[in-house]
Amino acid sequence: MQTFLGMILGALLLGFGVYIYDSMQTSAVANGQTAETHRTIVNWDVAAANWHALKERAHDDWVRISSK
Repeated sequence: MQTFLGMILGALLLGFGVYIYDSMQTSAVANGQTAETHRTIVNWDVAAANWHALKERAHDDWVRISSK
């Protein structure tokens, strides 16, 4: 149980750390040529679209399974 809790906590910390790093890299200070040298780790627009598609598919599958 401790192993799984550690894995979940590690994944959450990693995700939070990447989000903080990316938000600092794409701040208002990073304009012009400096924005090209400091690229983000995650393409957050694509990640949001994939998350939305996953939630929608899970909801549709839940409705399909629960209607049986």
